[in-house]
Amino acid sequence: MKWIAFAQRNQKELLRDPISYVFCLGLPIVMLIVMTIINQSIPAVEGAPQVFRIEQLSPAIAIFAMTFLMLFVCIRVSSDRSTAFLTRLYASPLQSSDFILGYVLPFVLTGLAQIVITYAASEVLALIVNGESLPIGNMLLSVPLLLPSIVLFIGIGILFGTFFNAKAAPGLCSAVITGAAILGGIYMDIEAMGSSWKTVCSCFPFYHCVRYARLAMAGEFGDMLLPFAICCAFTAVIFIASILAFSFKMKSDKK
Repeated sequence: MKWIAFAQRNQKELLRDPISYVFCLGLPIVMLIVMTIINQSIPAVEGAPQVFRIEQLSPAIAIFAMTFLMLFVCIRVSSDRSTAFLTRLYASPLQSSDFILGYVLPFVLTGLAQIVITYAASEVLALIVNGESLPIGNMLLSVPLLLPSIVLFIGIGILFGTFFNAKAAPGLCSAVITGAAILGGIYMDIEAMGSSWKTVCSCFPFYHCVRYARLAMAGEFGDMLLPFAICCAFTAVIFIASILAFSFKMKSDKK
């Protein structure tokens, strides 16, 4: 358990940064409120978009919040690499797997907290707007089911933080955040945009993350299996790539 002290250090760094609260917790809740208000202004007619309905919106916002988690883990890794901090740690008994675990654990816990807070805010909004509760059981079951999505975005953050410096990495993460919002269908109905656009979106993990999160919220666990499996496959590939990349850079930096 040599990595625990390193994980605790990363957790403290995250908690000490007030910007992390704004982006990881504050902004998703603000988006949830704003889009719910927009939905209230949409006439209740046949064919009206469903993505702004609270039961569709809350799991999508929970996924979108993870993109900011990616941003902060990317900044953490790239900042550590640009200073002498990691160089000194390379002389310690820590292996590359210990470093990866030290980065992953605190951000996984933060990601789970994001989901819980987003769903709690969604429940309050649902009671205020609709006068009825969201399916609590489905929400509770979906929290651990969203774990692969958390690890996916953390893996992307580690990958970018490993290969790019502290100036370039956040810009690339911003592009991924925008791409996740568009390709994931956070605030647009991809199913209604034609088969060609849906095919493009299906080539990226974001669409599958949002889709299975929405199906889990709806309690459609049978239909959820395929997008969930695809998301897990993307997560495994990206996370393994991040481990290999970090190990390679660690050996290069030691020379």
